[in-house]
Amino acid sequence: MPEKPVLIAQISDLHIKAPGALAYGRVDTAKALERCIATLNALEPAADFLVISGDLADTPSPQEYEHLQRLLQPLKLPFAAIPGNHDCRELMRGAFPQAGYAHTSGPLDQRIELGGLDLLLLDSNVPGAPHGELAPRTLQWLEAALAASADRPALVFLHHPPFVAGIWHMDRQNLRNADELAAILLRHPRVRHIGCGHVHRATLTMFAGRPCTICPAPNHAVDLDLAHLREPSFKVEPPALHLHAWFPGERFGDLVTHQVPIGEFDGPHPFFGPDGKLL
Repeated sequence: MPEKPVLIAQISDLHIKAPGALAYGRVDTAKALERCIATLNALEPAADFLVISGDLADTPSPQEYEHLQRLLQPLKLPFAAIPGNHDCRELMRGAFPQAGYAHTSGPLDQRIELGGLDLLLLDSNVPGAPHGELAPRTLQWLEAALAASADRPALVFLHHPPFVAGIWHMDRQNLRNADELAAILLRHPRVRHIGCGHVHRATLTMFAGRPCTICPAPNHAVDLDLAHLREPSFKVEPPALHLHAWFPGERFGDLVTHQVPIGEFDGPHPFFGPDGKLL
């Protein structure tokens, strides 16, 4: 049997609005987050940590972050969050002053140690713009953080995907300097995975020779328009989160990502009866 894994839950794109307001006049993102937290709290075994990969607020405004703080109170997991394009760095610093930010101002980069594993959270926010970019300060910090150890595996998280997903209106908002990120990752084989948000859809590809995923959202999904047939649109699809399981081992261990549906579902039911026969 493999060693007990380190479990890192990831949620993204909460888009919390002021109390009573609906996103796009249709989506109750607060209720969606409440259901998401209930699912996170019910995980067995419990996750060791939660990463929130951006777009915590929607407008943003102080009222939205205050509402978010209240909604997160029932959460039983330790967590860290990075901003997305809908967020405000200064308001996030005020909402989460206990976070171990790498800088006293500017990007909200963070490093979290979980046993033998490093989580490196990168701030790709460009104030006032929908696209992402890693500032020189963030890239320098990432290089130094990865160079600080040669044998500790690491997972990297950021909001904006560093690759083209095929949804035209989201691809024009992705990470603009993905080549600079790739160059750093290629120098540091201890990075096992890159986890993103922004697109509201579960997506998997390879980037800089590593698996790179987009986490689905707990509320609404970006329309899967791969043929550029429609104006930018969303759909209300089954919500989900990601659960990254890192198994210690040789060559930086093994990383497996599970998609976990949000909500309560029938089961589990045994396949076999007491006599060992298939039911």
